[in-house]
Amino acid sequence: MKKSYEMDMCSGPLLSKILVFSIPLMLSGILQLLFNAADIIVVGRFTGSEALAAVGSTSALINLIINLFIGVSVGTNVVTARYYGARDPDGISETVHTAILTALVGGVFLIFAGIALAKPMLEWMGTPEDVIDLSVLYMRIYFVGMPAFMVYNFGAAILRAIGDTKRPLYFLTLSGVINVVFNLIFVIVFHMGVAGVALATIISQAISAVLVLLCLIKTEGPCHLDLHHLKFHGKVLTAMLRIGLPAGLQGAIFSISNVLIQSSVNSFGSLVMAGNTAASNIEGFVYNAMNSIYQTSLSFTSQNMGAKQFKRVDKILLECLMVVAVIGIVLGNGAYFFGDKLLGIYSSDPQVIQYGLIRMSFVSATYFLCGLMDVMVGSIRGLGYSIMPMLVSLTGACLFRVIWIFTIFQMDKTLECLYVSYPISWILTAGVHLICYLLVRKKAFARAEQGALN
Repeated sequence: MKKSYEMDMCSGPLLSKILVFSIPLMLSGILQLLFNAADIIVVGRFTGSEALAAVGSTSALINLIINLFIGVSVGTNVVTARYYGARDPDGISETVHTAILTALVGGVFLIFAGIALAKPMLEWMGTPEDVIDLSVLYMRIYFVGMPAFMVYNFGAAILRAIGDTKRPLYFLTLSGVINVVFNLIFVIVFHMGVAGVALATIISQAISAVLVLLCLIKTEGPCHLDLHHLKFHGKVLTAMLRIGLPAGLQGAIFSISNVLIQSSVNSFGSLVMAGNTAASNIEGFVYNAMNSIYQTSLSFTSQNMGAKQFKRVDKILLECLMVVAVIGIVLGNGAYFFGDKLLGIYSSDPQVIQYGLIRMSFVSATYFLCGLMDVMVGSIRGLGYSIMPMLVSLTGACLFRVIWIFTIFQMDKTLECLYVSYPISWILTAGVHLICYLLVRKKAFARAEQGALN
């Protein structure tokens, strides 16, 4: 592997390395979101509000189904970074081959799960009759591309763990452009509607997966991938699952609360659904920018734990909190300030824009709180603890929102009452995560000193 793509996170100035690492990661996340944004904008502009609502209403459900497996890629990142920090080439090689095989097997499973669960779960969510058939069609085509989606995410997790955030950006840039081109061709030229945008997404995901596989195959050194040597290595797989499954379970259960919120939004009708879809898509760009700092704290903390550079771990958390707060405040409030213009890209209907602005006033303007919460989760997982942040997040955010929907929201069935549950849950959860970090850090340092892969 060319040294120019690697990064030593265990020595030298932190802030500059955090920025160098996170900016390509941030751009990668934004490009990945553009896949979905292109889908939503094209169907909203050229097919209609029903198709816009159909594509948007599937997001929470898709995340619910795939998050468990995507969480395991978090475990892949932590384990690879630990071995890299400890300078253990055999451990890195075993992790690479275990991770890619896990991605392929998980992706095939998700094809069948997504196709089978699409209609019954959309019905359970109360998706309106004028939308549900299009939503089912979109989901079933989308899930055919899951093996490629999984391979890209696991391969990118490996590259991030050694400090390479540039090549995943290059791969997504190419596949993102192809996605937009095929979106326009399938929808405008061939009039394929939601089927066309789903097919364009599959093609672009396949291209990014092939590129990341070729990158690992051509890489020299411990990250080299030999497809003939794909194998589940027990110790590595156990470590990946120990970190990744709680992270994935957290994401999946979090999605349940989002599905409940989406179901509550559905009760207001397709115009509110369309406004919510457009606003949440805009907010997704803010979230992905902040999420890059979560992944930065995860990778930096993991490498330094592997190298036993414990004095740098606290500083990593503080600097990542500072960076994510700035990003969240500037981008979140900027998106709300220009909300009417941004929402106008997705729909020209003034009612859709107004409903989108209601959501953004509560969620986008306070999004930095979510960023602070996630960065602390990244540091705790980097220490080797994954069940603790899962339990805290599920209780403080997910369970809180579910209780809110079935109690407070039932007494005041307004969009404002529904959306205010977001910032309240972030404040509660971030405070408890900080307490947990302070409680476990010394124990984590002691275990790492003994060479334990937590």
